[in-house]
Amino acid sequence: MALSGRESLTRLIGKPRRFLPNRHSILSDLNPNPNPNPNPNPYPIQVSLLNPSQADKNDDVECPVCGRNLPGDNRHINSHLDACLFRSQSQSQSQPKPRKRKFSQRTLLQLNFTLSNSNSVLPPQNNDSEEEQVPEKLEAELSSTNISTSSSEATLQTFIVGRKYADNTEEICSGTPISLLRDPLNVKDPNAVKVVSADSGSCKSLGFLPRVLAQYLSPLIDNYCIGFRGHVTSVPKLSHDIVPIQIMCFRTSDGESKYADETFRCLWNNAQCVVEYAFASRNPPSSVKYQLNFCLMLQEVLIKNTHLLTEDEKTYMESFTLLSNDSQRLFIRLYTRKGPWFRTSSISYSEIVDTQEAIKGLAEKEYIHLIEDANQLCESDVNDILNILSISELREIWSILLKKSGGHGMKKQHLISSILSTNAGIPWPQLSTIILDRTGSCVRISSKAESIMWRNERLFFLNGEQDLSSFLLVDMGKIKYPAYNCIISKPIFSNRRNLLLYEEAIEVAQIMDEALDANKIDVILRCIKIAESCLCTDFPIQSATSESASSIHRLFTASWVYSKVVTVGISFLEQERRYTDAINLLKCLLSVFTSDVRRGYWTLRLSVDLEHLGCINESLQVAENGLLDPWIRAGSRMGLQRRVLRLGKPPRRWKVPSFSRSVLRKIPEVFVQGRPLNSELGGKNRYYNEEGKQCGVEELALHYYAGEGGEWQGVHAESGIWLTIFGLLMWDVIYTDVPNVFYTRFQNAPLDFGTDSFYTARKSSIESHVQQIRDGMAEVFLIKSWETHIGTVCRGVNWDCHSLDELRAVVTCVGGTCLASLCKLLAQDYRSWSSGMPDLLLWRFHGEYSGEVKLVEVKGPRDRLSEQQRAWLLLLMDCGFTVEVCKVKPL
Repeated sequence: MALSGRESLTRLIGKPRRFLPNRHSILSDLNPNPNPNPNPNPYPIQVSLLNPSQADKNDDVECPVCGRNLPGDNRHINSHLDACLFRSQSQSQSQPKPRKRKFSQRTLLQLNFTLSNSNSVLPPQNNDSEEEQVPEKLEAELSSTNISTSSSEATLQTFIVGRKYADNTEEICSGTPISLLRDPLNVKDPNAVKVVSADSGSCKSLGFLPRVLAQYLSPLIDNYCIGFRGHVTSVPKLSHDIVPIQIMCFRTSDGESKYADETFRCLWNNAQCVVEYAFASRNPPSSVKYQLNFCLMLQEVLIKNTHLLTEDEKTYMESFTLLSNDSQRLFIRLYTRKGPWFRTSSISYSEIVDTQEAIKGLAEKEYIHLIEDANQLCESDVNDILNILSISELREIWSILLKKSGGHGMKKQHLISSILSTNAGIPWPQLSTIILDRTGSCVRISSKAESIMWRNERLFFLNGEQDLSSFLLVDMGKIKYPAYNCIISKPIFSNRRNLLLYEEAIEVAQIMDEALDANKIDVILRCIKIAESCLCTDFPIQSATSESASSIHRLFTASWVYSKVVTVGISFLEQERRYTDAINLLKCLLSVFTSDVRRGYWTLRLSVDLEHLGCINESLQVAENGLLDPWIRAGSRMGLQRRVLRLGKPPRRWKVPSFSRSVLRKIPEVFVQGRPLNSELGGKNRYYNEEGKQCGVEELALHYYAGEGGEWQGVHAESGIWLTIFGLLMWDVIYTDVPNVFYTRFQNAPLDFGTDSFYTARKSSIESHVQQIRDGMAEVFLIKSWETHIGTVCRGVNWDCHSLDELRAVVTCVGGTCLASLCKLLAQDYRSWSSGMPDLLLWRFHGEYSGEVKLVEVKGPRDRLSEQQRAWLLLLMDCGFTVEVCKVKPL
C-alpha cells in the first residue's frame, strides 16, 4: 500500500545524490550504547548544523566593513573580519585616494556589529563613501556625454549572441561601431537588448546581448537614462558564431537620473560580475551549447548567492572557467551520467579532442578522482567498479578466485555478490590488482565536485526535479517557459547556516526514501527520530499569523523537509499498527506548525488513530477542536465533521451540531447496470458495454449519458480539465509582476502558487479579473491565452488532452457566474481544491450561445465517496452546478 506523503517526499528529493556527506553520521548509532551518558545525544549529526540551539546562540550580525550577514559565533566573525579588513586595505592602497576614507584608521574596538534584519540577494560592495552608492569613476564619467574607454568602471567586454535571429547576417568587421537598443516586445525575453549597427544609420540588428547580462542592463536603459555604444573587437570564423564586442556607457539626453540609489548600484555591480565571471576568462565561440549552459548556471549562482558560499567554494567554482574546453566538457558529460565509475578507455566524445589531457586537467583541480594503480583502489569502491565490467570479465575474475570455471548461469549482480563474498582468503592487494587489470584506469566525479555542483543545481532551479536537462529541453524546443519578470529583493536563503540545515534535511529525506524502497525498518525509524527531534527541539514554534504561514521561504527550510519525513513516517507507523508512536508524531507536527494547510490531514489522522486505541472521547475532542481551526479545509474538514456526527451521539453529546444538515445533505444518485468482466477484490472494475466492448465504469457511464441519459457530450477528466480552464482564464494574473515569486527562468508558476499569499498578494487584480469572467469575458480570455501561449508550460494546464473547441464549449455551457466562483476558489486555496473533482464533465447546448453542464462522480459496486469528493460535490451544489453520483451495478 502506498504511504501518504511519499510522492511529495520523492518530488522534494528529486534526483538522488550519489554522495551524501553526512550519511555515516545519520546512520550511526542504530544500536544505542547499553550504558549511555546521563544526557546522550541520540542523533550524532553535526551539532552546528542539525542542532543550532546548542551551537553559538548569537543571532546573525552584519559586518561593519562590507555589510555582509554573518553567523553570530566568534569563529565566523573573526575569520571573516581578518579577510575583509585585509581586502579593504589592499583596495585602498591600490587606488587613488578618495575624498572620504570610510575604512581608514579603524580598530576592532570601533567596529559596531548590528543584528541583521534583511539580506540582499546581491553581493555586498565596499564603497568609499556612505553618501555615494555609485562607483566614483563611473559617476565622474557619467557627468559628461562620452565615456573614456580607459575607465574600467564604465567599459564592459561581452558578446553578440543570437546572430541567426538577426535581421542582417552580412559579414561584420573588426572595429564596426555598434549601439544597444531595447526590445521589450521580444516574446522570448522581455529584457532583450538588441545590438545594432551604428555606422549606416539603418540600425540593422546584428544580434542580441546575452540574456544573463541583458537582465541587468535593460533596467539601466529603461529607468536611468543610460545608453551604450561600442565596437566589434574580433570577428568569428562562422557567420552565426557569437561575436566579441566592447561597450561603453554614457548618459543620454533624456533627462537627469538619480544614480546614487541602491537599485542602480546593484544593477551596475551585477552587470560587472556577469562580465567578470561569464566572459572575461573564457573564449565562448569555441564552446558547445551544454558547456555554455553549465557555465551560465555557475555564473548565476556565484552572482546571486555569494553570501551563501565560502571563499574556498567561490575559488573552486571560478577555477572551472580556467579549465580547458576539453576538461569542462568532459566533466559535464560525466556529471550528467549515472556512473559513478567510468573506464577511461571507454570515454569518447566527438567534441572532446584530447580525453587524456582533459582527465589530467580535471584530476589536478580535484574535479574527478582518478585510479591508475591498484594501490589507489579502496574496498568501499569495489562494488561500484565491478559494475562497469562485462559479465564475461566478471566470470573470469570469479573463476580465478574460486579456482574453477563456470558461473555461466549467474546474473551480473549474483556474480558481483559471489566475488565479494569469496575474497576472504585472498589478500586485498591481489584482489585489487586482478580487478584493475581488467578495468584499466577508472575515474569518477570527486565527492567535493559532486556536493558543490549539486548545491549549484539546487540553488539555480530551487527544486530537485529539474537539472541540466532543462536547458536541453528548452534549446530543443521541447519545453517553453512563460514570460515573466524576476523581481528579487530577498534571497531564498538568508544565510549559509539555513542553507546547510536545509541540505542536511534533504539528506535525511533521501536516506528515508531509500530505506522505504529497501524495507530497512531500523533506518526508517532512525530517520523518523532525527526529523522528530529536529522539529520538536531545534526549531522555534511557528507564528500563527497568516503572513508567516504563507511565506514561500518556509518551503526552503529544514523544518519543512523534516515535516514531510515525519508525515511519511506516520503513515508507515500506522501500517505497522504502531498507533501510539504515530499519535506522538502527529501531536509534534500540530504543535510546531500552527499555521499550515496540512493541519487538516494531521488532525484527521490523530482523531482516527486515537479511535484505534479506544480513546473515543479524546478522538471526538480532537475532531471538535479541529473544526475551530481556520487552516483545516476542504476534504479534511468534511471528514472531521462526519466524525463528530458519528462519535458525538448521546450520551457523549446531546446537542446536534449546526453543520449536520449541510453535511448530511442528499446528493442525487442514478444507477447504471453493466455486465462485469472481472470481480476480483481490489481490482479495477471492467465491464462490457452495449456494443460488447470492454470498458471501465467511467466509459460505461459516458455511454449511458450519451444515450438514454439525455444526449450529453462529455469527457472523463476529473480535475484536469478544470485546472486547464483555470490556468488559461487566469494566465495574466498568474504571471503578473509580484516581487520574490519568480527566481529562475525555469518556473511553470510563481513560487507562492498554491499558498494563501497567492491570493493576498494579487487580491485587487484577481477580484477584477474574476468580475470580468462573471460578466461574460471567459471565452475571450480562453481564446487569447490559447492562441498566445499554446505549448507554454503552466502549472495545471494540459495542452494535449483537450482541444480549444472542447474548452470553449465547456466555458459557454458553464456560464460566467459558476466559472467566476470556481476561479476565485482555486485562486484562494489551490492546494486544497486542486484534486477530487467529479470524474465526468458533461455538457449540452440549448441554442448556439447557451447550454448546461453536469458533473458526475462514478462509483463501482464496492466504491464509496472520499471526504474530498463529498466536499467537492456539496461545494459545487452551493455554487449552482448540477451534480450527481452514478453508481454502476452488475447485471
